[in-house]
Amino acid sequence: MKTIDELLAAGVAGRRVFVRADLNVPLDGTTITDDGRIRAVLPTVKALADAGAKVVVASHLGRPKGAPDPAFSLAPVAARLGELLGTGVAFATDTVGDSARETVAGLRDGQVAVVENLRFNAGETAKDDVERGAFADQLAELADVYVGDGFGAVHRKHASVFDLPARLPHYAGYLIATEVDVLKKLTEDVRRPYVVALGGAKVSDKLAVIDELLGKADRILIGGGMAYTFLKAQGHEVGISLLQEDQVPAVREYIERAEKTGVELVLPVDVLVAGEFPDLKTKAPAHPTTVAADAIPADQEGLDIGPETRKLYASKLADAATVFWNGPMGVFEHPDYAEGTKAVAQALVDSPAFTVVGGGDSAAAVRILGFDENAFGHISTGGGASLEYLEGKTLPGLAALED
Repeated sequence: MKTIDELLAAGVAGRRVFVRADLNVPLDGTTITDDGRIRAVLPTVKALADAGAKVVVASHLGRPKGAPDPAFSLAPVAARLGELLGTGVAFATDTVGDSARETVAGLRDGQVAVVENLRFNAGETAKDDVERGAFADQLAELADVYVGDGFGAVHRKHASVFDLPARLPHYAGYLIATEVDVLKKLTEDVRRPYVVALGGAKVSDKLAVIDELLGKADRILIGGGMAYTFLKAQGHEVGISLLQEDQVPAVREYIERAEKTGVELVLPVDVLVAGEFPDLKTKAPAHPTTVAADAIPADQEGLDIGPETRKLYASKLADAATVFWNGPMGVFEHPDYAEGTKAVAQALVDSPAFTVVGGGDSAAAVRILGFDENAFGHISTGGGASLEYLEGKTLPGLAALED
């Protein structure tokens, strides 16, 4: 795929450049609680603006139902982008309507505009190719060139990700180029030992990547809510812990495959439990109890890996040459259940390995728990996209950028 450097070398002064970013940041009302995805696209936006382009930034936010919804407006994001750029950023109150056309027409060389949430338009996510293409035609009228830099959305066959690049000269932005380069290091000529730490709530979200990694990783550590389905598959009772009963047979098969292929599959040896889920808003003390992973009481819920598991996982990460981590080890949003996730993050910081944090909640946890992002080899902006790449799937947004 052609990169933004090739575009800049050809000259962009005076040209309208559509940047498909991933600005899907978490909001508390209108307050951005983690601006990592905005900062991730800054190098691309700044390079284009400094070169004299008229930069049109577009993104989705949340899951509106194909119609305007003030709760998912990109207005706070546009304001924050302007703060980070140190310059004013224009904001269009629609995506392809009068406001967008007037805002883009009013841009001078080197200026930046953000258009409203792409998903306020049903055509963005339409399954029908004609409907999606019609929306892409409208977006194409706003620009002369397309730059794809929303890695967190490249696994979606959406109008702005898949259809629009076919209608304009297209290039990969700095973020996408970096993400692809990093993921190649996890799939091609990997430095070993290769250790993968997987957490998060649902094992079903990770089954396909586990299936692929059983033939590639040397060691897989399992934590988070998904760990309880693994413990159940081993024959242990898990109380009222998060459990996907329908996935137990598949997980049992993976445990057997790991034993046969020599992949070390590491599960929790102890967990923190409580009788109810913690209050994440007030952060009221939860008073958890530590129990052995095979002795969870019937009326208790596992909410984090325990102290012995933290030590075990740190030791299993210590000798790695390559590490991929996706998914928290517990309910890290509450201080009483953050230590497991913190322990894995610290083990990555301490490791001399090439370390990749696979987006989503893991990336948020790193920032929320106060870690220096520069202490990791790479923090991905796309959890789902990273997983699908590792599964060997063709990602529509990357395929669209290929020539």
